[in-house]
Amino acid sequence: MADNAEKQKQDSDLPVEELAKIYQTDLVKGLTSAKAEEIFKRDGPNELEKPPKPTLLTLFLMQLTSFIIILLICAACASVAVNATGPSAADPLSYTTGVAIAIIVLINAGIAAWTEHKAGDALEALSQMQQENATVIRDGRETEIPVSKVVRGEVVVLGVGDVMPADTRLFEASDFKVSEMALTGEPDDVAKTSKKKKNEGGEEKLLPENMAFSSCNVTNGAGRGIVTDTGMSTRIGRIAQLIAGEDGGKKTNMCGFPDTSANQTPLQKNLEKLGARIGILAIVICIFIFIIGWAADRRDPNNQESAAWLYMILVSVTLAVAAIPEGIPLCVTISLSLGCADMVNENVLVRKLAAVETLGSASVICSDKTGTLTEGKMTMVGMWAAGKTYTVTGKGFDPEVGGVQRADTQADGKNDMGVKSNLLAALLCCNTRLEKVKNDETGEMEWKHKGNSSEAPIVVAARKVGFSESISDEYPRVLEVPFSSSRKMMLTVSEVGGAALCPGGMPFTEPTKYLAVCKGAPNYIVDLCTETLNEAGEAEPLSDEAKKDILKIVDSYSARALRVLAVAARPMSELPYDVNDEDINTDQKFAACRQNLRLIGLVASIDPDRDGVPESVLAARGAGIRVVMITGDYLLTARAIAKNVNILQPTDDEDVAAVDCVCLRPNGDYIDKAEMDQLTKSVRVFARAKPEDKLEIVKSIQRQGQVSAMTGDGVNDAPALNQADIGVAMGIQGTQVAKGASDMVLTDDNFCSIVKAVEKGRAIYSGIQKFVAFIMSVHIAEVMQIFVCIVVGIPVMRTPLQILFLILVTDLPPSIALGMEPGESDILNQKPRPKEEPIVLNWMWLAMVMNGAILSIVIVGIYIISLSHFCDGEFLQARIYELDGFETKLSCAQTVAFIALVWAENIRAYISRSFTRPMWHDILGNKHMQKAIVMAQICLYVAVLTPGFSDLILGLRGVEVGIWGWAVALLGPFGTFVLSEAAKLISKWQADKYQQSLVTEDEKLPVRVVKPKVQEMKEDVSSVLPNKLGKKGEVVYASGDKNEQMEKPKGFDDMPLAAAIPGKRQQNPCCWVWCWH
Repeated sequence: MADNAEKQKQDSDLPVEELAKIYQTDLVKGLTSAKAEEIFKRDGPNELEKPPKPTLLTLFLMQLTSFIIILLICAACASVAVNATGPSAADPLSYTTGVAIAIIVLINAGIAAWTEHKAGDALEALSQMQQENATVIRDGRETEIPVSKVVRGEVVVLGVGDVMPADTRLFEASDFKVSEMALTGEPDDVAKTSKKKKNEGGEEKLLPENMAFSSCNVTNGAGRGIVTDTGMSTRIGRIAQLIAGEDGGKKTNMCGFPDTSANQTPLQKNLEKLGARIGILAIVICIFIFIIGWAADRRDPNNQESAAWLYMILVSVTLAVAAIPEGIPLCVTISLSLGCADMVNENVLVRKLAAVETLGSASVICSDKTGTLTEGKMTMVGMWAAGKTYTVTGKGFDPEVGGVQRADTQADGKNDMGVKSNLLAALLCCNTRLEKVKNDETGEMEWKHKGNSSEAPIVVAARKVGFSESISDEYPRVLEVPFSSSRKMMLTVSEVGGAALCPGGMPFTEPTKYLAVCKGAPNYIVDLCTETLNEAGEAEPLSDEAKKDILKIVDSYSARALRVLAVAARPMSELPYDVNDEDINTDQKFAACRQNLRLIGLVASIDPDRDGVPESVLAARGAGIRVVMITGDYLLTARAIAKNVNILQPTDDEDVAAVDCVCLRPNGDYIDKAEMDQLTKSVRVFARAKPEDKLEIVKSIQRQGQVSAMTGDGVNDAPALNQADIGVAMGIQGTQVAKGASDMVLTDDNFCSIVKAVEKGRAIYSGIQKFVAFIMSVHIAEVMQIFVCIVVGIPVMRTPLQILFLILVTDLPPSIALGMEPGESDILNQKPRPKEEPIVLNWMWLAMVMNGAILSIVIVGIYIISLSHFCDGEFLQARIYELDGFETKLSCAQTVAFIALVWAENIRAYISRSFTRPMWHDILGNKHMQKAIVMAQICLYVAVLTPGFSDLILGLRGVEVGIWGWAVALLGPFGTFVLSEAAKLISKWQADKYQQSLVTEDEKLPVRVVKPKVQEMKEDVSSVLPNKLGKKGEVVYASGDKNEQMEKPKGFDDMPLAAAIPGKRQQNPCCWVWCWH
């Protein structure tokens, strides 16, 4: 790091000619193609290093370190070892149990590894898709090359809208400014120079003024420079290295694999805890049964001479197979991988397999404004020109959609003198271009701007009224004074000719050769104006009262979150300064040209909220999730935007819910943790936020036990993305560093995608809980049945291979279907899960034990009946083994119990679709369940009716049990259905009680968002709402068509409403909101 700093200082201090010799380049001709290729081979691509991508084999081996998988491997080894030392060692069929367990382990590891491998490939594809180009000089010609191909010594050509491709020493800089916010967090643009300024004893600046750094946006002027560092040698590369850690992110665990424990999500931790608990319980049960069986001298019926302890080892392996839920890792992997695939369709790329679940548990979403809650495309929506007010329609950068209308009459105003004069004058004071480019992803042509985003609305609006792309070329520019934070305006002087600014535009009453135009902050511009343009095209004096009236118009625009610029001009017959006087600096020229300005008009733009965002914010609030907007905008603007997107509700106290981030650091240092936590607990809007503020806000939210999701796109957002429970990077605007620090990437930068991911995450987690409960109850039942058989002296009901077949062939498809269960209709009305909540809650454990006991009682009862029927009235092991042909008789009884269990489990699969609702509720709502049950039934009949496979391998005899056996087996599903539905009443009571325990006194009641029909809402709401809605804690959102005017509903005054507000959004201006408390 020290060497890099020293090199950077040397690159900054050396004369540029000497620097060019060091890098073997030419300031005019640049590098030759051959030299550039040589350097590229030596230094590698100009990109940030990514953590070494685990190979498919490494991912596969990592899956084998799970606690449950290790237990299964031990069980498989024990089975093979015991059989290898027994009398059937030469029989290949004796090893089927161990081989079957091994196959299941390999399948699970293979699916998990492949899924994570494909997720990594998808992220790489996204990264490649978003590569930018840079303009360089090679072989004496300007050419565009991919940023990754830029090498040290390259001469780069820079202009407004470009992104610095690498760390660069400038040797030409004309009013050149860059945004170093990604590096420093400071929002103000930084002026750069090509000269090395002497330090007059003051503190040396952190970033040299004659160098511009990789990933910084060029916001003004033009320049050229020599690339001095690329890739990880850049300043941003060193930040990325710090984020990865001193070891470069190469920590390993005790097995030598990459250590991912620090990045585990709640689901992964819960599964680890569940696996450990189950494993320890399985070991204890196996030891307990082994001791009991050994003490009771239980011997192998096929080899009575063998030792009891040897037989009990085989029984213990059977019990281990029955106790260890080998299907859980596979089902979880499949459920999460399918969830990740679904997220791609929702414009969410999940970088970590279980990350989507974490977002489902989020209780706070901290979101950027620009591009996430809003379009990220400044759009002009209003204009005041020559004393008249206009509405500008359209959205985004498409000049072919929308137009300019008079606000009072809705008449077309594009040919009005004031409109044409205002927009053309503003256009002459812009450096932004509008162009139609091909979208590489969709293949469609779309409009994009290149340059300052605040100028883009002016360029688009000018094209809407008919000005061509090349109109500025007809007015040669002779002077430009760029915008600065101190001037608060930009000034240009252009050559003009003729009697008017343009056909139909502002007339010139005196001979005019030059036109000075000022564009900037209204209060500064208006203060400099001495006259204004009226509707007739005449200049009239601008009095102090008139100025106040104009500023009131500005305030009315600002209150609607509109960004307002004033446009003023000064016709001149000659320049007010001597162009030949080299001693006149830019500030003096600026002061001379801005005198006696004529106010032409105002333009008001907004970054419109994205379609669906207001509804998504309401849905998030209904889900018990607090949406927090963190923006660099001023407080007044932030509040207005927050209202537009429903982050601030009518009942919120704006002074409490929306604050300036200065209150977090009143004296430069952050306030103490207790005070910070109290503040962040209730705030929904943080204005004028710096990137480092995000990190402190996240830490505070986490200290309160909340699960936080944080969005970000800049390099300085990376620490906050790392700190958050789940970091969400922007796919379009996000830097590679931000994406690398995140858990998931929004490919469309849209807040709505986050809310959809929350819903999907909750549905996935709920599905996992359901199939875990389903599988665990099966294993609990298997353990109970074997325990009863060993203790009572009944022949063991099933072999290990039969248990594996049951669990992984007939039970696994329904389990996977439960993992794909659609989210219940009220899933977004439920409260977020507590951060440390286990995947299986206490009341779920009781439900599993109850269902396991029900299954055991029913199946053991059927087994005993079958033993009595087929074994001459005997059911005890000792008596049965004395019968002639007992193997066939016992096999028939086991077959009836096997069939009954499969049928009962298929019924239970439908029962398990909900912990609280009856089985018949939306019984066909999960199409995957129907397929799974059909598959399970086919597997059953193959298992019991296929000669050779049924009797020789599985030991089942479906034909020999006859009609009696199949009829008795029907008692299994019937008894299970009746008893399990009865037990569900207990589960419902416990689940409701648990949900109530999550609601604290200081929290608002859950909110439900309802949209009644507009026809009903137009009528008497007093007769509509109380009967259909009106419940405590509900929010009712009723909206009309965007072109339809909806008056205040009748009966409004009689309703016990907390709030009712007319909607003001452009897409849907007619809406009302009711909230009961």
